[in-house]
Amino acid sequence: MNYDLVVIGGGPAGLAAAIEAYDNGAEKILVIERDKELGGILEQCIHNGFGLHTFKEELTGPEYAQRFIDLLNNTKVDVKLDTMVLDITNKKEIHAINSEDGYMVINAKAIVLAMGCRERTRGAISIPGDRPAGVFTAGSAQRYVNMEGYMVGKDVVILGSGDIGLIMARRMTLEGAKVHAVVELMPYSNGLNRNIVQCLNDYDIPLYLSHTVTDIKGDGRVESIVISKVDENRSPIKGTEKEFKCDTLLLSVGLIPENEISKNAGIELDRRTNGPVVNEMMETSIKGIFACGNVVHVHDLVDFVTAESKRAGANAAKYIKNEIKDSENYIAIKNGNGITYTVPQKIRLENIDKGIEVFMRTNAVQHDVSIKVKAGDEELLSFKRKHMAPAEMEKIMVPKMKLEGIATNEITISVEKEA
Repeated sequence: MNYDLVVIGGGPAGLAAAIEAYDNGAEKILVIERDKELGGILEQCIHNGFGLHTFKEELTGPEYAQRFIDLLNNTKVDVKLDTMVLDITNKKEIHAINSEDGYMVINAKAIVLAMGCRERTRGAISIPGDRPAGVFTAGSAQRYVNMEGYMVGKDVVILGSGDIGLIMARRMTLEGAKVHAVVELMPYSNGLNRNIVQCLNDYDIPLYLSHTVTDIKGDGRVESIVISKVDENRSPIKGTEKEFKCDTLLLSVGLIPENEISKNAGIELDRRTNGPVVNEMMETSIKGIFACGNVVHVHDLVDFVTAESKRAGANAAKYIKNEIKDSENYIAIKNGNGITYTVPQKIRLENIDKGIEVFMRTNAVQHDVSIKVKAGDEELLSFKRKHMAPAEMEKIMVPKMKLEGIATNEITISVEKEA
């Protein structure tokens, strides 16, 4: 099988990339999705809050996904559902399997990686205690409740205040469960402020900051959870234990970009994002393989995933038509003080029209600061921020004219206190 473009993943990133590539002249496109339906994680996100940026209205996850599925159905893009990609090679050869076609080898001129991310599990964070039933990741619980129709528990403690943990605190409450506490290791929440207000404060669910789970007790099923306060080194403080009788523990302890096949293909990964290193075109270290969405870095909003994925799809179409200016003259983007990561990690001015959007996260809650862009000691740009937090992705626009003629081949982005 031969295609111009193969998109791996049929969630919000893959759908947006495929549609945009089609609209930009890519002709033979295939979307491969391992689930039985398109839409990805959005299908289980039945709460609203999606689409405010993209459609200027508030939608649920399935509604947002359906908008793109409808757009895709109006194209000639091929779709293979219930199909697992086993491997991709650096020659853009995709090995995949399903029950209808069997084992397939698909050749593509370009590939867009849009596999999304997965949840950290109990094993990844090494919680001590017994090994009873009743410990779920928040996303698994969300799927059971919203799609399969199963109630995972009646008395619940949630570890981690990421958005999905906060949303599941509300969801379990609405389904009749008692959520005793949301417990957060850090001294700040890792979720969006609107979700803290709408999912915890509105339902009187307590949030324990600078706490973690130090014991799980249960014979067969979870019977109680012990939490402890942690010190500045995030180590539990003896004597601060608090025990909750409960039957369920939900874990919302972070997301990891799904990059096993990227790694096997030899694509360079960024240890800070756990996603591919990408350039201004969202192209990875292998020419013609692009990446977008949560497989690159974990986003707060699906609207941002859509915008980024459209860029990847449009640029994949450009690559197929030989419209990308190839150059080794990269400007590297370095992380300075207060910055955890930046995306993209490197840029070529030849492929930028007026400017480049750079996404980043800070590594601490900060107030009255500026995001500074510097080339050596020369300050190119400064962006004031009243408030920055690790849970909230930041975005700046760096104009092309500011990068032309700089004396170095790298710029540094850092956070500095306002004088």
